[in-house]
Amino acid sequence: MDTEHTFEPFEIHVQELDTWTKRPHRHNFFELVYIDKGRGEQCINDKTFEYKEGNVFLLPPLDCHSFKIHEKTTFYFIRFTDLYFSKEALRGNYNEWFKKLSYILSNYNKVAGDVIKTRSCLERQLLVSLIKQTYQEYLSKDSYSAVIIESLMVTILNILARNIEKKYIDEGHSEDHRFGEIIRYIQNNIYDKHKISVDHLADHFHISPTYFSEYFRKHSPHTFQEYVMKSKLKLAESYIRHSEYTIKEVAYILGFTDASHLSRAFKKNYGMTIQEFKSGKQPFCDN
Repeated sequence: MDTEHTFEPFEIHVQELDTWTKRPHRHNFFELVYIDKGRGEQCINDKTFEYKEGNVFLLPPLDCHSFKIHEKTTFYFIRFTDLYFSKEALRGNYNEWFKKLSYILSNYNKVAGDVIKTRSCLERQLLVSLIKQTYQEYLSKDSYSAVIIESLMVTILNILARNIEKKYIDEGHSEDHRFGEIIRYIQNNIYDKHKISVDHLADHFHISPTYFSEYFRKHSPHTFQEYVMKSKLKLAESYIRHSEYTIKEVAYILGFTDASHLSRAFKKNYGMTIQEFKSGKQPFCDN
């Protein structure tokens, strides 16, 4: 399997193609793809999706993907490596940036399909407008462009995160409206140990503390503690693979007692050490 590389922290390109000449491949960067015109098929991890004008796709690193073009297609490719989110590169709050990125990476299901899940045309129009503005700033390359592009990317990431969150809320609502709101609350406050405690959640959602765990288990395949742990470990995956944080720092950010606590939980859930995961070994458990 070929792996395409970029050596720039951030790139954006527009290409009009009649045929997709690249073989199915992977890359070392994140890629946001917007279809401005045309139609065809997108393939990611052996699953296909018929694309058309207006579709937006998120392609994480090391996922196999390709396009089959049926009608001449204009692609916008926004490519960025984890270096774009490094402490040295960003002018804003690195911690908040990476919280947003790690939320997207840990919850995005990595299958073929449009990343915009809401039915709102305005949501899609806004995202398309931001992508095109980012491209214009990338071309201008004046003294303000880098900061403006950063601001645009913050907004793009927030739109992606909102759509991913909506998927979780809709799934929760399909079982019980209040349960969907509990899932939303947990995901929004996963970094705050107090707010995701049983006592706080029970009080916030007017459920008896003694009944809360039973209520959660009725609507989820996991116990409450299992759900919180799996959510934190999904985030830990992103921090470990894509950030400059040490294991000790990741443990602190995610509310583990210490690095050893995180390491033990990781090994128990994934059947491998953090070092094995960092070296490229893939977890075999079902998250």
